[in-house]
Amino acid sequence: MPFVLALIIILLFNFSDTPIKAKTKRQGHFLKLGIDVLIESNFNHIKGKKVALLTNNAGRDSRGRLTAELFSKSSEFRLVSIFTPEHGFYCDIPAGKYVDNDTLFDVPVYSLYGANRKPLKYQLEGCDVVVVDLQDIGIRSYTYISTMFKMMEACAENNLPVLILDRPNPLGGLIVDGNTVEKGRESFVGIIPVSYIHGCTIGELALMINEEGWLGKFESGELKKCELTVVRMKKWQRWMSWEDTGLHWFPTSPNIPTTDAIKGAAMTGIFGELGIANLAVGTKIPFQFIGFRGFKTEEVLKKLKKFRFNGIKFIPTNYSEIVNKNGPSEIDGLKLEFSLDNHFTPYTYGFRIFLQIRKIHPEKFLADNIKPNAKTMFIKVTGTEKLFDMLFVSREKDSKIMRETSAGIREFTKIRAKYLLY
Repeated sequence: MPFVLALIIILLFNFSDTPIKAKTKRQGHFLKLGIDVLIESNFNHIKGKKVALLTNNAGRDSRGRLTAELFSKSSEFRLVSIFTPEHGFYCDIPAGKYVDNDTLFDVPVYSLYGANRKPLKYQLEGCDVVVVDLQDIGIRSYTYISTMFKMMEACAENNLPVLILDRPNPLGGLIVDGNTVEKGRESFVGIIPVSYIHGCTIGELALMINEEGWLGKFESGELKKCELTVVRMKKWQRWMSWEDTGLHWFPTSPNIPTTDAIKGAAMTGIFGELGIANLAVGTKIPFQFIGFRGFKTEEVLKKLKKFRFNGIKFIPTNYSEIVNKNGPSEIDGLKLEFSLDNHFTPYTYGFRIFLQIRKIHPEKFLADNIKPNAKTMFIKVTGTEKLFDMLFVSREKDSKIMRETSAGIREFTKIRAKYLLY
């Protein structure tokens, strides 16, 4: 009888209509987000409280359910207000555009990218705790970090606790790349002195902001600090890019529809501020193309082949192929194709690419041709005036510019190490 049973089991395994798939390390369906852990605890941290929630359409649990909707339906606490960052709740408003207040799930929605970027006192009245569930993209200039900062600052001033529901850094937790923001150069696209690619989760950044005294001081001289709790993820590891988590990517803004768009933005976004190249922003592959009229594709590609670019492939492409236009476009360039690689250093690569373009197209790097507002934004995003001057004014050697792209990173790495949760 045992023999017959064993034979039946073997036959079932070999002839079942459903193939048995071997698990690989890139199957991350076991991962639990901060919101999942909070739900598992039956909302222990906020039970019986009046809750304000900072979130948007990308704030979801691992099953794809909206955090805002889950909160609105819970009987364990009461959702009293929702706050939203740049791009609005539905993540569909273009970058830099004013976002109005609204109403959702029968509660007021206060925009923190409209009339005010820091919550006003009356907007926080009537709540016992502020919960933050924002999906960041791992790039310093992406303003969700700044919105979280402003919320933490307001909570410190109004004696309100903050609960961060942690989420993965889609670029992973190992890549630290790019210069830090110089003191005095802080702005809404560079509000804290971290490297451009910081390799932190939003929870780790919140701890860093709170403990390093970056929220500033009260008039008394006392450091501003909020009562902060981070609900950690389960099973997330630093080597994981978003693709490794097994989670669906919900666009965080119009030009970040995919994780490849994040990689491209991390590499080329700062140069998009200057308007010296077409980056396919507004197309189906934003930040995954570099080109312009008269672009000498083969000459640039020849220069690039002298360097190693982990996780990137350059494909000579006419812009018409990207926008599905009949007939060739006047714009030639390189399409960027990405693969997963924890040695990918996008900020460094972006500068290296554009320095090679500068060799072939020096006419694109004339300071007089850069509009004043474009120059100002480039300086804000890079966190220093030095890189603009070295690229366009003094036209320094590549080696000197590349050294400047890592200014401050050693000091930041030491600070960062104190706040890593995973």
